[in-house]
Amino acid sequence: MKKKVVPVVASVLGASLLLTACGGNKDNAGGAKANDKANDKQAINLSFASEIPTMDVAKATDGESMNVMRNVFEGLYAMGEDNKPIPGVAESVDISPDKTKYTFHLRDSKWSNGTPVTAKDFIFAWQRAVNPETAAEYAFLFFDIKNAKQINQKEVAIDQLGVKALDDKTLEVQLDRPVPYFLSLTTFSTFLPINEEYLKSQGDKYGLETKHLIYNGAFTLDNWKHEQSFQLKKNPNYWDAKTVKLEEINFNVVKDKSTEVNLYDSGQIDRVALTAEFVDKYKNDSNFKERAEVGIQFLRLNQKNAVLKNQHARLAINGAMNKKAYVETILNNGAIPAEGMVPAKFAKNPDGNDFRKENGNLVKDDVKTAKENWKKAKQELGTDKVTIELLTSDNALAKKTGEYLKGELEKNLDGLTVNLKPQPRKQQLKLLLSGDYEIGIDGWGPDFADPITFLDLFTTDSAYNFDKYSNKEYDELIRKVKTDLAGDEKARFEAMKQAEKILLQDGAVAPLYQQGRSYLQRGFIKGLVTTDFGGEFNYKWTEVAK
Repeated sequence: MKKKVVPVVASVLGASLLLTACGGNKDNAGGAKANDKANDKQAINLSFASEIPTMDVAKATDGESMNVMRNVFEGLYAMGEDNKPIPGVAESVDISPDKTKYTFHLRDSKWSNGTPVTAKDFIFAWQRAVNPETAAEYAFLFFDIKNAKQINQKEVAIDQLGVKALDDKTLEVQLDRPVPYFLSLTTFSTFLPINEEYLKSQGDKYGLETKHLIYNGAFTLDNWKHEQSFQLKKNPNYWDAKTVKLEEINFNVVKDKSTEVNLYDSGQIDRVALTAEFVDKYKNDSNFKERAEVGIQFLRLNQKNAVLKNQHARLAINGAMNKKAYVETILNNGAIPAEGMVPAKFAKNPDGNDFRKENGNLVKDDVKTAKENWKKAKQELGTDKVTIELLTSDNALAKKTGEYLKGELEKNLDGLTVNLKPQPRKQQLKLLLSGDYEIGIDGWGPDFADPITFLDLFTTDSAYNFDKYSNKEYDELIRKVKTDLAGDEKARFEAMKQAEKILLQDGAVAPLYQQGRSYLQRGFIKGLVTTDFGGEFNYKWTEVAK
């Protein structure tokens, strides 16, 4: 399945973290201990990276919107701990023996205006998402549902989408082929329900203000002061309201990291994510925490360039970066050196084994072998001197990264000169998307829990294969993963492992690091569930411990 442009925007080095909605929070080792006391009510105060871009589930393409949506709306399934889909509006599901028909049994649940949530709410939302007139960026996520792609390409009528309401509380979904991660997909924002009657009653104002929205999730959106602040308040009509402990969550939009850290230190917010320059100051604090994330930052190696078209040159760059020193000295935030294009602790095979662990470290730092590959590359290219341009963003971290990579590559690869090209983020992205670069720093985060979300980027016909990499064996393996092997999970995982090995043996890309997060969080915040896609935070189980 093809991924959309916006996650690329968000994860390009120098951009804000994909899901920075609520930074992390914690006490200052130098004097904020008093602020670690819980208040008298079930309420927490958090920062938010920006204005909420949209509250239309068909239009959301960013982490900020999805962070709000996943807490005020609920899909058939919801994302729980460890990125596991758990029953949401659907209390159970029957899956046909061939795994192409899902019959969801909906529980009794209501919208915040008291209207029952029914199977028709999901049908309307999904038909609207695949309707080409909606121009939903994530319409492609529905393409394994019968007729979805044909509808989106204006070949079939919208009412032919493979979803059917057997009654108000029973939704049948017909797939074209088995999709092992389909339940995970149903947690994603684009799959959330919409009440058709309500949406039509609001017209063009739908989703623009709190008074033009209704909710079926654990919270409702309230006091939305655009570009300034908003609240999430407990939804009394939520089917599982008894589980929800927080009465309100207060968000203030804070775009500057130093300001955000100061707000934490002064006790005005309860969680803050830390960038590298703050880690050393706070790492000994009792509330300092780190966690690995599942986004991968990597170097794109544009094969339109004569040097980078050479496999030995690409492999040399892969082995000469010294990734371990980079994450320890430049990032210092819980990130780890990449071992492949698929991150660790992200996807498991049918036996429960981690994909990354099973496939091993495919991109080890190996300067000796890198030098050998570089020597071969220069011989094949007929030159002793090579100059390559490295495209980065122009913020402080991106500049440090560029300087670091320039230093390591020039030191380890004799005769190489790396010219840095720092650009404003929008221009950097424009150059990446147009293929107007030689080496470019990029990143990718998943939309669902399956390795294909990373591997599908590099097929010959992928819209995101900016580097013009092409390998017929790789293409065929990915095709089989998505079609012939869709019903055989073990064979499918083996094919994806083989595909990743081909990708990196070819040196198609140079994975740099797996993203991490360092943050401070008040000790009284308990039960905050963090996940890696579709929004970072789920507050349903969060509480203020007395």
